[in-house]
Amino acid sequence: MVLSYQARIKEKLNWDTVQVLVTPLVSVIIPSYNHGNFLLEAFKSVWEQDYPTFEIIVVDDGSEDNTAEVAQSAMGVVYIYQKNQGLSAARNTGIKNAKGELLVFLDADDWLLPGAIATNVAYLQENQQLAFVSGAHDKVYEEEGLVVEEINEISSDHYLNLLQGNYIGMHATVMYRRWVFDEFLYDTSLKNCEDYDIYLKVARKYPVQHHTKRIAAYRLHNSNMSGQIPAMLKGVLFVLDRQRELVTTDSERKAYLKGKSIWKNYYCQQLYKREVANNSAFPYRTLFTFLKHKPTLLFRYFLRKPAMIKSMLKKSTPAFGLRWIHKIFLHKKYVPPVGKVRFGDFAGTTPFSNKFGYDRGGPVDRYYIENFLQKEAAVIKGRVLEIGDNEYTMQYGGKQVIKSDILHVNDSNKRATLIGDLSAAPQIPDNTFDCIVLTQTLHLIYDFKGALATCHRILKPGGALLLTVPYITSVANDEWGGTWYWSFTDKVLRMLMAESFPGGEVEVGSYGNVLAASAFLYGMGHSELSTKELDAYDPQFQVINTVKAIKA
Repeated sequence: MVLSYQARIKEKLNWDTVQVLVTPLVSVIIPSYNHGNFLLEAFKSVWEQDYPTFEIIVVDDGSEDNTAEVAQSAMGVVYIYQKNQGLSAARNTGIKNAKGELLVFLDADDWLLPGAIATNVAYLQENQQLAFVSGAHDKVYEEEGLVVEEINEISSDHYLNLLQGNYIGMHATVMYRRWVFDEFLYDTSLKNCEDYDIYLKVARKYPVQHHTKRIAAYRLHNSNMSGQIPAMLKGVLFVLDRQRELVTTDSERKAYLKGKSIWKNYYCQQLYKREVANNSAFPYRTLFTFLKHKPTLLFRYFLRKPAMIKSMLKKSTPAFGLRWIHKIFLHKKYVPPVGKVRFGDFAGTTPFSNKFGYDRGGPVDRYYIENFLQKEAAVIKGRVLEIGDNEYTMQYGGKQVIKSDILHVNDSNKRATLIGDLSAAPQIPDNTFDCIVLTQTLHLIYDFKGALATCHRILKPGGALLLTVPYITSVANDEWGGTWYWSFTDKVLRMLMAESFPGGEVEVGSYGNVLAASAFLYGMGHSELSTKELDAYDPQFQVINTVKAIKA
């Protein structure tokens, strides 16, 4: 259900009573260059917002397609034509013609998600000092038919985080105050990364905020500017280099240098994967990019096929050379000699984060938990019980859910529909639920066998328990640390479920490896590891174990 604007304000600000609020005019500026076939979808996403006061401005940057026809035939859309000058100039034209107090820039081939405008307005009205607010987005891979949520949890040090990378990722998730553009405009000399340039300039001087609510959808297709990898790398490094003379503290200088390294590694890895997939000789521009920014990848490419050269290198290269060859993945089984291990950033006795990585892009264990729930989403249906909240119920069950219940151990949770201890809950009738979502909870219950017995009792015949438990983990340093009792291996889960769900269908899953476990213990975010690194499984290093149990 899409909340009304005032309901969204109430939810965001936690007000007990809804007040009559002034709804500032929001200008949605849509630059278009030969993207007329996408415009109606963009318009529709704005028209269907639950926010009452907005205007749509289309800036036609010299299109030769049907952009003018589509825009001029749409009721209420302001259409402006200019000779082709580029994206920055088109956005600046939109700014000059905008009447709104708040501004959103929506590319013609993207669209806003429901509630986007009202959500960002709520944040700006809560904090009048903010220059802009940004949120999460969906990446829509057209050819693959794939949608990926891009959610970065950044709650502070926004300028430092932007120096290390563009955590915003999509411009349409940003809502600006109009006065920002009295001081800053988009740099028309930039061929790309003009949005990143604005973020850095504004965040260095003014407070900004980022949240994890999904605001917009970013369509990826062959004509995207962001698909031009060498040009994007050149552009992003140029924009970042503009900050070099402006950073003043040690933390800013370190963030700037780290950012340069991150950007080079990211784009060169993307370029390498693309060229290897093409299975053809590297073009000169690619060769130059690797030589300048990542020569190890060029060396890796030339040596990836000739097994004889690899073998000779392994046999004749000294230890320091073998380490280097290992880093470019030519010697995967290399183990450093005793006393020669380099700890790098791991050479410390305190983790990078004490928040399980929530402040670094999301916990490693949540990657496994959410993949498991996505895989088993078909059984999250009918009447569903979840502990503490119903976020996963609604995210993965959606329209399949007829009734969603929330169980909490005491009455402090105002959203709870049921109060009680899962290990002893006689007040909950037998055979009540079609599904129970029990994520990261069983280890907090001393009588976990009693909790499993309750789950079995209150499930309907044929109902499903979706359970996740930790094995390798740190212990929470908040209120939950006081009841952090257990860890569970996949083997003990099979034994427990045989006892708790006699005659039922039980599937036990296990996820993790030494790298994922180490990253999780140090508080790294799952976005700091690749999918390949996360998906590798080693039963010696079980981070998360899962159960799907069907009651007989």
